[in-house]
Amino acid sequence: MAIVKEFKEFAMRGNVVDLAVGVIIGAAFGKIVTSLVTDVVMPPIGYLTGGIDFKDLKVLIKHGDPTKKIADVTINYGNFINTAIEFVIVAFCIFMVVKAINSLKKPEVAAPEAAPVVTKEETLLTEIRDLLAKK
Repeated sequence: MAIVKEFKEFAMRGNVVDLAVGVIIGAAFGKIVTSLVTDVVMPPIGYLTGGIDFKDLKVLIKHGDPTKKIADVTINYGNFINTAIEFVIVAFCIFMVVKAINSLKKPEVAAPEAAPVVTKEETLLTEIRDLLAKK
């Protein structure tokens, strides 16, 4: 039972719960961004490029054999282009969210600096320095 208790303490730590919430929200946010890219951003880009669907862009390395159920061997660089555009959009969206959150935070007021504590030794050394300077 000690392992169960230790696991419960581990799982209920603030950092673990915060991380779990972040992962869940991140996954949902990823779905939104994927939809944004595939349904909103890519159709106009495809229109501007003459109706090219990036998902269909590929380089054929070797033809497959349909009778033996062997698929074509291809390099699907169009899928990579979609993923790269999606990454840029996700990074920009996260940047904007962080920027918005930072602007909502109250600016931290710098605490006034406390006067330095002068020890007896420092006081004596200062007096000696001043006496030597007068000579």
